[in-house]
Amino acid sequence: MYQAKLEKDIRCPLEYGLDVFGGRWKSRIICVLAHQGTLRYGILKGEMTNITDAVLAQNLKELIADGIVRRTSFDEIPPRVEYNLTEKGESVVPILQTICRWSGAYHREISGLSIAQCRKCDYTAEKRS
Repeated sequence: MYQAKLEKDIRCPLEYGLDVFGGRWKSRIICVLAHQGTLRYGILKGEMTNITDAVLAQNLKELIADGIVRRTSFDEIPPRVEYNLTEKGESVVPILQTICRWSGAYHREISGLSIAQCRKCDYTAEKRS
């Protein structure tokens, strides 16, 4: 299993949360899995756009280690591996939806540009209601 080179220095719950689902790719991975459900690696990579295999693999390892994503291997030939959100991972989705709505509102004020609402956030909001 993946082992971090340095021990994390988390000093408050917010730092823990940002470590778990922050960054450019982790929140996107979570949103794609929330929207699409269980996915194989190649399909997940195709949904992500502009991510390298190394970066996707690393972020998946970290999300698995944090209990956000579940990796299921099937003893088949050819090998099959699927990824989906755990219960802990699903609990993050409403938080990310709120951040997405907040960001959409305030990005407009700062930059004067409008960001289209993420269809995945809209979908998961409808799905959960």
